Amino acid sequence: MIQTVGMRITTLRPVHGSAAEVSAAAVIEAASNLGIPVSTTQCISGAVIGAGATKRLSAVRWGVARNILAAWVVTFPICAGLGWVLEKILALAA
Repeated sequence: MIQTVGMRITTLRPVHGSAAEVSAAAVIEAASNLGIPVSTTQCISGAVIGAGATKRLSAVRWGVARNILAAWVVTFPICAGLGWVLEKILALAA
């Protein structure tokens, strides 16, 4: 994950990396204060994409960003389904 976010999405200079870190931290802090659960990985990935796009849109490797988005979309229903199945199994065992 670190290699994908740090090197494959876009190439960041220190100023862009700092901006991405601060914006992700602000979103995470705000969401925490409001009691909204967020994924820190999703926050920093989105911030890195945004920081990379400020240079020029072609600086972002959109294929990598698309793969990350697809993983996010697929993860939620799979985790929900797995949680449901495991709860049913554990309820039968109890």
